[in-house]
Amino acid sequence: MNASVTRRLLILSTALTLLALLIGWSAFVSWRAIRKLRSSVTTSQIESSRIADHTQEEVLKIDSLLLKYRTGRSDEDWRSFESEVRMLNAWLDQQKAALTTSEEKALLDEMRGDSDSYFAAAREIAGGARPLDKLPEVEAAEQRMLNLGLQLAHTHHEALGRFVASTQRSLTLLQAVVFAALLALVLLAAWAAVFVYREMIAPLRVELIESKALAARREKLASLGVLAAGVAHEIRNPLTAIKARLFTQQKALAPGSRERTDAEFIGREIDRLEKIVSDFLRFARPVEPEIVPLSPGELLRGVRELMAPQLRESSIDLAVEGAVEARVVGDPEQLKQVLINLVQNAAEALGKDGTITLRAVESRVMLGGRTREVVILEVEDNGPGIPADVQGRLFDPFFSTKPSGTGLGLSIAARIVEKHGGALRFQTAANRGTTFGIVLPMPEGHSA
Repeated sequence: MNASVTRRLLILSTALTLLALLIGWSAFVSWRAIRKLRSSVTTSQIESSRIADHTQEEVLKIDSLLLKYRTGRSDEDWRSFESEVRMLNAWLDQQKAALTTSEEKALLDEMRGDSDSYFAAAREIAGGARPLDKLPEVEAAEQRMLNLGLQLAHTHHEALGRFVASTQRSLTLLQAVVFAALLALVLLAAWAAVFVYREMIAPLRVELIESKALAARREKLASLGVLAAGVAHEIRNPLTAIKARLFTQQKALAPGSRERTDAEFIGREIDRLEKIVSDFLRFARPVEPEIVPLSPGELLRGVRELMAPQLRESSIDLAVEGAVEARVVGDPEQLKQVLINLVQNAAEALGKDGTITLRAVESRVMLGGRTREVVILEVEDNGPGIPADVQGRLFDPFFSTKPSGTGLGLSIAARIVEKHGGALRFQTAANRGTTFGIVLPMPEGHSA
């Protein structure tokens, strides 16, 4: 699998894992907050009512025992009174541990102080003080305790309200987080589906189609190669005999005569026919490339040195620019043959007064059904471009727009590039020129 695809799949799986963890964490925190809220609401509702009710109940009970003692002066009644007061004080002390706010604890301390005041006044009454002198003090302490109990319940309700509001805000935020995470998960899943289809399934389909087409093409070419060898043999034998007989006849013809001119014309046509047969054989049965490491820059500069003097006669400038030095592998002679063919085609398209530019660039393209690191050897001209009706047949064997062309030059070039595991591609625009690109895959594990 392509390293880039593997890296993106790793990023995708990491993102999906993080989103799943985020959703799980949000669900857990939400569940814990709801559970805590439910528990707190239930406990607080009970506590708020219980504090007020129990305080009122105990104060009235203690007050009843005090009144009973004042009436009968029984020691048993006083001990019961003292016991109930101690129990009330102990109960008040226990409530402090369950309270959460400082305001509630302060109110409970006040209630505890009023309880002590109430008990102190009751002792004075029990000790012989005149009831009417201490009775207002007892009643005042009693009333303060009842009021503080109600106030404590109210404060508890307010604290509960703040807790509920805070929890509600947290739950709203968590709800937004969960919703955003789910939306991101859906979008990531959709992107993952598109990515898997585009990067894995679609290339495999393309590769399968290309493989079937390549297998069919190779089968046809193999048959064509056998046929071409037989045809070439059968044609070359009579051609050789005709050419030899023509050479003999030419010696007997006077230079400049009509017969000599016709013989020379027949000789040129025989040469052209031999070239067609040779090109046909090279197309049908190409020589396997001798693969060696090579430098794109050196290859392009070699073609320039070979072709520049010839092109200069037609005022055509052949330049090399921006050639990368990334190493590729291939047969330098066969690739030079392809480049020369492309340069000659560009020169014929220009006619006179133009520029042909050779360059090598690194790129990433779809090749063989997958994205590959490649070096592209480009031959660019600033000529008239390729007509639209010609572009579809450009690589067809025996198709040519030249009066004396065999129509096999680009077909042979394309086959040579295919033998290197690459592709021959072109881009053209009317009155802006044409660029042919020899796409060569870089070796696996290369270092640019």
